[in-house]
Amino acid sequence: MRTFDYTKKWGKLLTPEIVTLLTQIHEYKGEQTLFIEAKADSLTQLTVIAKIQSTEASNKIEGIYTSDARLKALVNEKTMPKTRNEREIAGYRDVLNTIHENHDYIPVRPNMILQLHRDLYKFEGYEAGGRYKSVDNFIEEEDAQGNKFVRFKPVPAWETPAALENLCNEFDKALASGTIDPLLLIPMFILDFLCIHPFNDGNGRMSRLLTLLMLYRAGYIVGKYISIERLIERTKSSYYDCLQESSFGWHEEENDYAPFVRYMLGVVVAAYRDFSERVRTLVSSDLSKPERIAELIKNTYGEITKSQIMEKCPDISRITVERALTELMLSEDVIKIGGGRYTKYVWNRNKNKE
Repeated sequence: MRTFDYTKKWGKLLTPEIVTLLTQIHEYKGEQTLFIEAKADSLTQLTVIAKIQSTEASNKIEGIYTSDARLKALVNEKTMPKTRNEREIAGYRDVLNTIHENHDYIPVRPNMILQLHRDLYKFEGYEAGGRYKSVDNFIEEEDAQGNKFVRFKPVPAWETPAALENLCNEFDKALASGTIDPLLLIPMFILDFLCIHPFNDGNGRMSRLLTLLMLYRAGYIVGKYISIERLIERTKSSYYDCLQESSFGWHEEENDYAPFVRYMLGVVVAAYRDFSERVRTLVSSDLSKPERIAELIKNTYGEITKSQIMEKCPDISRITVERALTELMLSEDVIKIGGGRYTKYVWNRNKNKE
């Protein structure tokens, strides 16, 4: 059976690129703490938006969809799920809320992982969640011609309980040693979890929920305000490529964790950068709302859409955004590009040369 001795494997990950990513995250973490302490009330809207985006994106990766209106109603618990997709979305919402509110009290242990998986499928009936896989499963891939082939063969069903127990034990041991940065251990754990593939269904979504849980427990709570799942969904191709690259030779304990670790650290850095940018926009109390919109467009090097403006300024209403854009176009400070749903805006730097 595969072993998971992280104390012998993490040192190989300390490449210049990975060390740089770790340093950036540590610096952002300190900045985030100051933001949260000073402007906790102003961040409520970011949390609401992140929950909706996380629930949508993590399910979307697995081909689980519903309309935008139904998604918002489900995440805000204003309706009951009507379809299988919506039941799975509602389950993800509930587990995400559990992790947001109780992460300090949820140790990464097999029994807790089973409970979270049970809740993921709480709207699907008693037999759907909270149980290890009953038959061997395979990770398949489809080529451009539509032909399917086995990309990876996970741990057999009969070995799964012991494999997950060993995985959690080794993670706890490595974490308790105090010598290994949790930011390295977390993606290593997630890769191994996905290679075990302990459930008949829901392994990908569980891996992303566990990523949030472990980041929160380590003090990195950026995922509460910026959707890490959405960043993964937007770079899904790279996500799967790095996962595949790091799984080569896994059963023989010869796999290289570095590609997947680099990818996940890059996602966390991107989340912190986005958080820093949004908070600065959100808490610019010395500027009026139209002035904040103007500053946001001015500081965006390239095009920006109305929905992106509203996403970065969640406390500003759609009407205010539209009025500000109209005024900025009339003054020729902003140029409108395209029309309809494809409309974008860009700062007129020819007029406003600095």
